[in-house]
Amino acid sequence: MTTTFYDQWQDVPDGSWRWPNFSPAEIACRGTGKLLVNEPALDKLQALRDRLGKPLIVRSAYRSPEHNRAVGGATRSKHLDGAAFDIAMGNQDPAAFEAAAREVGFLGFGFYPRSGFIHVDLGPARQWGERFPIRATAFAAETSPAREVLAQSRTMKGGGAAGVATLGAAGVEVAQSVLAETQTAILPLVPHLETLRWVFIAVALGGIAVTIYARLDDWKRGRR
Repeated sequence: MTTTFYDQWQDVPDGSWRWPNFSPAEIACRGTGKLLVNEPALDKLQALRDRLGKPLIVRSAYRSPEHNRAVGGATRSKHLDGAAFDIAMGNQDPAAFEAAAREVGFLGFGFYPRSGFIHVDLGPARQWGERFPIRATAFAAETSPAREVLAQSRTMKGGGAAGVATLGAAGVEVAQSVLAETQTAILPLVPHLETLRWVFIAVALGGIAVTIYARLDDWKRGRR
């Protein structure tokens, strides 16, 4: 087994660290900053990261003897050898994580659902704790609400009707004024224009009502 010890993780020489998805600070002892680089263990950790294709949040890796005692770790904990990792499950499917970890060669497994992490190490083969509850949907695929085609959107139809009707009502008012002042020959039509203006106003109100209903209905369905 190839291991290298550093009094502080900052002492790792530039260019010697070859695990791209992890840093010396992540693997170092949380209590003392000391670091034991266990190359076979880190190779498996990187292989696990590559297989899963998503970040691994390392809660604990190497522990110095004094820090291991302080946190109540087992006297023969694999953390003392830099051969164990506690990985948070916040962004993982525990079942998929376990399967992938076994495939890359981890042998020891500890399950801590209440604390939200799984312990993996290089062995011997064993396991403890209760597995995480099976999630009906581990991580739902990102979906976006179905979008209505603009030409078919109830909101657009209602808004369009309201707009057209509003413009129509305004146009009638202008026409009415012009006709009253300059077209005496067709003054008998003016009362009918007043009726037409109210028709346009009623259409505008109907369009607004359709728009409001469509918005409320979409909101109830969780649409954006």
